[in-house]
Amino acid sequence: MESIYGRYESALYIVQDKMEKALNEYQQQIYEKTQDKGYEHILVRIKSDESMREKCRRKGIEENEYSALFINKDAIGIRIVCSFIEDIFSVIKYIRTIPDVEVIEEKDYIQHAKPNGYRSYHMILGVKVPYPDVTGADPGTFYVEMQIRTIAMDTWAALEHKMKYKKDIPNQALLVSELKRVADELASCDLSMQTIRDLIDSSGE
Repeated sequence: MESIYGRYESALYIVQDKMEKALNEYQQQIYEKTQDKGYEHILVRIKSDESMREKCRRKGIEENEYSALFINKDAIGIRIVCSFIEDIFSVIKYIRTIPDVEVIEEKDYIQHAKPNGYRSYHMILGVKVPYPDVTGADPGTFYVEMQIRTIAMDTWAALEHKMKYKKDIPNQALLVSELKRVADELASCDLSMQTIRDLIDSSGE
């Protein structure tokens, strides 16, 4: 079976490389300026053919290139994991300056956490490249889903994801309640860590 991305699959890798290169340049800029990291690490992936087809089926839309690349906007996914909350918003500020990259949608689940305690900053980016896209536009636009979060938020999200997809967990209601409590504690720790770093930084001025 042909990939759901069809002839556009190669462009996805070009866009992925462009974004990864831009983020590596940001990391280098921060290091040269501060001898510190702009973020801890990034994870980059192109959603597999089967995962994208499954998403189309779940949404009740056709399994074709248009659905995969225009209706769904997460064929390319990038997760940026930072040490401190302030670093998240510095990365976001930088992303807005990357040439040919437009912020299509954003959701701040850090200042407005989900009811279950989930925290992260989400962005959908439109990246313009000199190739036609699935709508026929040339130059075309390909979409990237970004999640930017602290190490604590990332660890919590991994645990919550594991629980969500594991069947027959005893005391699930209790675990959901505990996860929410831990999410609030981690958020408090993130704020405290940021305050401590700010105090350390200001003491050298």
